[in-house]
Amino acid sequence: MPIVPDEKDWTWVLTRPCPECSFDASTVTPSTVPGSIDSMLPRWRAVLRRPNAAERPDDHTWSALEYACHVRDVFSLFDQRLNLMLDSDDATFDNWDQDQTAVDKDYASADTAVVSAELTAEGKQAAESFAAVRESEWGRKGLRSNGSEFTVLTLSQYFLHDVVHHLHDVDG
Repeated sequence: MPIVPDEKDWTWVLTRPCPECSFDASTVTPSTVPGSIDSMLPRWRAVLRRPNAAERPDDHTWSALEYACHVRDVFSLFDQRLNLMLDSDDATFDNWDQDQTAVDKDYASADTAVVSAELTAEGKQAAESFAAVRESEWGRKGLRSNGSEFTVLTLSQYFLHDVVHHLHDVDG
């Protein structure tokens, strides 16, 4: 059964803690992102080793495997967006339909071992990119296709919430 697409604008997590996962964006900077990623990667790998990782808990919730595929792609996407912001004065992000990506890449049928390796590699790449950001670059801007403006600082916060929140989803 297909998952109902999430149409929410999650940018509110930049102004107040998330009541579901307790993420507080005010504690995040680009320089704290690499350590956070490094601490979460073993937990994601453990999730993917669960015997039921590919099973959906109900008809309207992704499986742990599907969440892990999504987070792998979030690592890659935000690495690209960060580098675009650092390289371009007029960074504009193409729209990303995460639900369509899940269908197109057939997240539900992915191999957990392959996803684990890919998620780790993409996570390490994103961590390296955030580690290279100088504080003088934190104010560089980028625009999402819906007009939401991000700085490198707020992009790091928004990005990390996604990874933390989905780990909370599969741990809960």
